Amino acid sequence: MTSHAPHTILCIGSALWDVIGRAASHMRQGSDVPGRITRLPGGVALNIAMTLAQFEMRPVLLSAVGRDAEGDELVAACTSRGLVMDHIYRSEDLPTDVYMAVEGANGLIAAIADAHSLEAAGARILAPLRDGTLGSADAPYTGTVALDGNLTTTLLEEIAKDPAFARADLRIAPASPGKAERLRSFLLQRRGMLYVNLEEAGLLCHQSFDDSAAAAAALVKLGAARALVTDGGSPASDASPDGVIQQMPAEVLVTRVTGAGDTFMAAHMAAEQRGTDRQEALTSALQVAADYVSGETPL
Repeated sequence: MTSHAPHTILCIGSALWDVIGRAASHMRQGSDVPGRITRLPGGVALNIAMTLAQFEMRPVLLSAVGRDAEGDELVAACTSRGLVMDHIYRSEDLPTDVYMAVEGANGLIAAIADAHSLEAAGARILAPLRDGTLGSADAPYTGTVALDGNLTTTLLEEIAKDPAFARADLRIAPASPGKAERLRSFLLQRRGMLYVNLEEAGLLCHQSFDDSAAAAAALVKLGAARALVTDGGSPASDASPDGVIQQMPAEVLVTRVTGAGDTFMAAHMAAEQRGTDRQEALTSALQVAADYVSGETPL
């Protein structure tokens, strides 16, 4: 354990229950096979926060959670994991969100993310950054912020221009390929570091890429302050105006995929918070992600 106070990182976005069905066999549409079904705290922002807590960071969550039994249980589970839940927006009218996925030996088969309550809550989840609790337009938050693309396009566009975020170290993930283009406002405003996979990079740049290095460089050229692009078992790349670095992930047997990208992003942020250089931070994040997908470490 370190003796100094942990680094505070704001995690803004989805906090919900993950319901994941996993089978050891290959699956296709219509498959009906034996397996295991788990229910765990999840959502991109929450996954990032839980991993940060494992690295002795102090994650503060800004999200929407219902005032229902599922919400009470979720808040208690998060608090027990070391997350700061004091600033969560809780609504009487909005139920706690849920994500449902099915995974086989051949990867993710299908998933549905019901984040309607987060979308309905909108800017209300950002109140602590605007009312002086954590920051304001006149005294912006100056720390690191992990932001996920489950927020609406309109709200993400507001954040990209919001003076309350003007001095933050923004780290941004799209949540899924289907939501990647929601992040274009950050390219236009030349704000933030993007964490995306090769498919998401292609969607943001409106072109296809053969490798992560080309994709990461293109994102920086389009306006990203920095871009980290992963490509499954192929090399991952970290691009900035100073150049591109690339590393090959470890070869492992993949036993789970949901949450892997969030785990990678959190591990990378934690490494940089500890003061490691770009090469070492990428090495650390790739190893943590490899351990996660192989099932060697719990989230």
